[in-house]
Amino acid sequence: MCPSSKMELQAAEFAADTLRSWGYRVHVGITVGTSFHNFSAPDELRLEELQDMMDDPEIKAILFGRGGYGMVCILDRINFSRFRKHPKWLCGYSDITVLHTHLQQQYKIASIHSLMCSGITAATRENPYVASLRDALSGKRSKYAAAPHEMNRTGKATGALVGGNLTLLSNVSGTPSQPNTKGKVLVLEDIGEYRYNVDRMMYNLKRAGWLENLAGLVVGSFSDARETDTPFGQTESEIIRNLVAEYDYPVCYDFPVGHQDENYALKMGIPHEFKVTPRGVSLTEVR
Repeated sequence: MCPSSKMELQAAEFAADTLRSWGYRVHVGITVGTSFHNFSAPDELRLEELQDMMDDPEIKAILFGRGGYGMVCILDRINFSRFRKHPKWLCGYSDITVLHTHLQQQYKIASIHSLMCSGITAATRENPYVASLRDALSGKRSKYAAAPHEMNRTGKATGALVGGNLTLLSNVSGTPSQPNTKGKVLVLEDIGEYRYNVDRMMYNLKRAGWLENLAGLVVGSFSDARETDTPFGQTESEIIRNLVAEYDYPVCYDFPVGHQDENYALKMGIPHEFKVTPRGVSLTEVR
């Protein structure tokens, strides 16, 4: 289903067929393939369908169609009472970040930061990032690796994953959906932002206390970066490096997560071992 922006039915049906090929029964919601301005449907209908799916005991996971904008419009009207008793995987990223952080902060319930229906295409269906979602849904322990980066800060830490899209994290700062990041491994990614705005949002997180007591920091993709007529003078990686220079936790850059095909499924709220060495990066689920 689509709790935020609209998406084409054909794209969702391809994703549904892929899930069926994995052995799952799939229900395609009524908010898929419809539109209400830029939303998939009016707030009331998106809320009703999401609530029904979260409460339905036959549904074991919800893979959202796409992000965009709209989750925050309905979040505070979701009744989590049944869901808390019988949780299920909620899977997505981008605009879904606000739901991930809310679940962790308010209910200590894990969720999956992953590609959505829009990310499962003929070109990506067999790639390791789609496979990572399949593995997460089947209960396999996640274990990911990334290449070394010249700005990485080496170290080893263990903590639950938290975070997601930087714009959404900045927007939930100071709200009931802001997570406690102490001892956590924070994940950051974004798309299409002016570099000065990335700097501003990172200052927001720093001033609000998000960055000072982390176990580690995973910096993913900042795709489609934008510049003003006068360049800002720093890349996204440089902005983040400078703002966390005073801390001593491990940091990696260009981890395969974000608005790109290279987008691993991350179990948010689940402890992971995070290792950054001169040879590369590993992020391994702890059980």
